[in-house]
Amino acid sequence: MKTERITSGGERMLLENMLDRNREVLIDTARGLSETDARRRLVPSLTTPISLLKHAAGAERIWFQRFWAGLAESECDGYSRRDEGTFAVSDDESLADVIAEFERASRRSREIAARFDLDDTLDIPGEGKVSMRWTLLAMIEEFARHAGHGDILREQIQRNSAHAYPNSSASPISNPSGPRT
Repeated sequence: MKTERITSGGERMLLENMLDRNREVLIDTARGLSETDARRRLVPSLTTPISLLKHAAGAERIWFQRFWAGLAESECDGYSRRDEGTFAVSDDESLADVIAEFERASRRSREIAARFDLDDTLDIPGEGKVSMRWTLLAMIEEFARHAGHGDILREQIQRNSAHAYPNSSASPISNPSGPRT
């Protein structure tokens, strides 16, 4: 289900809508890839289409479950350390599993965020004092950046694996020469 784009309204509604849309776009960069293509390493880092989703689920848990809800690492519903481990995908995890994990973490983040006003703040070691508004904006930035990475990876995969994409409409890149809607 696609989140309808909202272009006017209250600040919180706009922030949450933009965050949800960026979550969906990030998922779309990997959805429909084969398991092999989802794990294909095209850059020296750990960045693959599936690892971007795994990392995004970790970011959700770190910011909303650990920081805002104050949960211990053991109480979170998955990996929640601020390190490269957020990109680690085990061999027995499918793309569908990792998408579902990100969607679960996102739902839980929405529930946690709803408990706070945009101006509520907390002190985070290494970050300082941050507001819920700033956290939502940081997640929008994070997921938009990673969706861009995912688009580029998918483009490279499609170019190198034409057999996996016989119908170009399967790509989340709806119009490479214009803005994404």
